[in-house]
Amino acid sequence: MKGHIRRRGKNSWELKFDTGIDPSTGRRRSRYHSFKGSKRDAQLELAKLITANAKGEYVDPSKVSLGEFLDCWERDWAVGNTSPKTLERYTELLRNHVRPFIGARPIQKLTAVDLTSLYARLLKEGKIGGGGLSPRTVGHVHRVLHRALGHAAQWRLALQNVAALVDPPKVEQAEIQILRPDQIKAAMNAHRGKALYPIAAVALGTGMRRGELLALRWCDVDLDRATVQVQRSLEVTRKGGLRFKPPKTKYGRRSVAISPSLVALLRGHWKAQQEQRLLLGLGKAPAEALVFATCEGKTRSPNGLTKEWSVAMARIGLPEITLHALRHTHASQLIASGIDVLTISRRLGHGSPAITLAVYGHLFSNSDAGAAQVVEDMFAGIGTE
Repeated sequence: MKGHIRRRGKNSWELKFDTGIDPSTGRRRSRYHSFKGSKRDAQLELAKLITANAKGEYVDPSKVSLGEFLDCWERDWAVGNTSPKTLERYTELLRNHVRPFIGARPIQKLTAVDLTSLYARLLKEGKIGGGGLSPRTVGHVHRVLHRALGHAAQWRLALQNVAALVDPPKVEQAEIQILRPDQIKAAMNAHRGKALYPIAAVALGTGMRRGELLALRWCDVDLDRATVQVQRSLEVTRKGGLRFKPPKTKYGRRSVAISPSLVALLRGHWKAQQEQRLLLGLGKAPAEALVFATCEGKTRSPNGLTKEWSVAMARIGLPEITLHALRHTHASQLIASGIDVLTISRRLGHGSPAITLAVYGHLFSNSDAGAAQVVEDMFAGIGTE
């Protein structure tokens, strides 16, 4: 079985090889591939293609549709490299918003125009049952396509990642909810003496996310050193139910200092939890026991917690206050106190201070005048003519 390479440009090659005799014409069939890289790498790629064809494993990329590629991508890559929750979301987006519209398109013929048209169509009629999708959801479609098509280019099924040439719809920055002092007082008083109170207090005092709070174990809490270690989170999947998982990034795994009042609250919560367990015949809680478990010591549902919070807020006439607002309020209080953005970013578990600034940048006061005064003081120290 023969083949050869031909230079098409700098580090660009055309690979040609025979795939056997066409029984309908009696002529030899040839296949062509484009390849970017060194000549040596092009020769190796050609050898792989010839070997795959000899074994009957060769698939002509020009005949692979986007839908067929996505089937393989989900099965061979996404299943083993994403969390169940992420895989569930990827599968849903591709099934509902990509395959029905452009799934039959050959992946090698997919263009930036195709994706631009897709996004425009989804904004108008992408919702199941009628109506358009929100720009944010279309942005999610774009991100999963960007990831999948990046692998298509990496695996030589496409010349480039066309999603990298397209911008997703612009999403207006949603206004974050920050509680006023009177709202904080009302929200906390509504739960005082109830099971939700310590959860709300720790959320407000640490900025921890809902899933992080419900995954917290007593072995993660050091009351003598007044620290809480965020080591994992709890998520809900449709198929797998509740699942503990590590943080998405290394920054999510962090140590958070807690105030003396939170230390006292958690000591009281631990004591009350032990007394309740003894009354139920469960014995003393082990180190791995959840800090915010049900009265039977079982894992709380994140969705159940949100619903319980919403019902309590509606009861006191503040239905607009969400549980996540406690995290935003925590961050806003730190900013107002002059804590630097790097410390806040680490405390919240953000991947970088840039994320913190993107969310809370408008809360930082403009200190440019103060900067000018610092420079003035510097010149005053050295003297100027």
